[in-house]
Amino acid sequence: MTSTARILSWIVRLAAAIILLQTLYFKFTAQPESVYIFTTVGMEPWGRIGSGIGELIASILLLVPRTAWLGAVMAVGIMAGAIFFHLTKLGIAVQGDGGLLFYLALLVTACSLITLFLHRKSIPFINR
Repeated sequence: MTSTARILSWIVRLAAAIILLQTLYFKFTAQPESVYIFTTVGMEPWGRIGSGIGELIASILLLVPRTAWLGAVMAVGIMAGAIFFHLTKLGIAVQGDGGLLFYLALLVTACSLITLFLHRKSIPFINR
């Protein structure tokens, strides 16, 4: 990986991990916004706690260069669920947030897809 690609990799991985880690406070402390979201989609409390654990694991994996691809795959999967529920049950804007949570989910997805591209040679079952 070139130095430019390595720097880009760190930028997108840090961005995704910071966003994912920041949301953990709301999920693990059962903040009203988080409880509302998961109640609306019929997954409270197990979906809130489970997605928080998944996001924590994905964040850690994203920050380790050797496992960044796996964290990116997890983050894309988790964000696909979030985007799906925004588009089907929640709406883009949730409780007057102006769509912030939706746009953050899109940003994490984009950063994770870039990470997957940059770390494609690290994916063991693709590069044998």
